[in-house]
Amino acid sequence: MIGASQPPAEPDVAAAADLREALMRILRMLPPRQRAVIVLRYWEQLSQAETAATLGCSEGAVKSSASRGLQRMRDLASPWLAAEIEQEKAT
Repeated sequence: MIGASQPPAEPDVAAAADLREALMRILRMLPPRQRAVIVLRYWEQLSQAETAATLGCSEGAVKSSASRGLQRMRDLASPWLAAEIEQEKAT
């Protein structure tokens, strides 16, 4: 039918659970300070100043830890992402 819309796609619960599990596994591989900064900045959505105050460090230390932590997460996630891309190509 012209103009007929597709029903909304159902969320892929298994894929969301897999992603959450992979992120938790990667977070556990980070050093404690980097993990704390990543969680406070991006999960708890604290500002750099709030994160620094919470952790008792400077904002510069928060910036540095966040940058290093995010890069480490990218490095750790790259094999998983490559496998996901290959799996999608196969389907």
